[in-house]
Amino acid sequence: MARVRTTRNPLVMVAIALTVVAAGAAGWGGWSRYDAAHDDSAAYAQARDDALAAGEQAVQNMNTLDHQKLEQGLDSWESSTTGDLHKQLIDGRDEFVKQIQSAKTVSTAKVLSGAVTELDDRAGRAGVMVALRVTVTAPKGEPAVKESRMLGQLTRTSQGWKLSALGQAPVGNTAG
Repeated sequence: MARVRTTRNPLVMVAIALTVVAAGAAGWGGWSRYDAAHDDSAAYAQARDDALAAGEQAVQNMNTLDHQKLEQGLDSWESSTTGDLHKQLIDGRDEFVKQIQSAKTVSTAKVLSGAVTELDDRAGRAGVMVALRVTVTAPKGEPAVKESRMLGQLTRTSQGWKLSALGQAPVGNTAG
């Protein structure tokens, strides 16, 4: 009987090892991507980001109004709100128009920072705190600049997150 002599080429062995490692890495990467795409925390983070963006924009809208573009500004307020807040804006619109036309003011708001304070994604409710710089310019005089913190409640509607309540955040030590 003749003996068959086999030699092992080290390059072939390295190529096989690299192929096995690459296949394992590709499998692990694919599984990780699938797992991340189906992770509830990713969906929750997206809902939080959506609520924050909508809340910041709505609070900015509610603090921006130009007497020369009054209808457009009030329409922006109404499109940013829902629920009782929306109803209050509609019910008081005529009186508010008179007040702003008489005062002839222009207010502009800039969001400095914002945070989601609570989120119940299943119930479609969220809370936000937004820090703003509001500049109010009257017909005569220098612009008045004020920084404030607003607390807002959001409700998810078919059009997205809308502001359902808005108020001033307490400042300083409120402990009694």
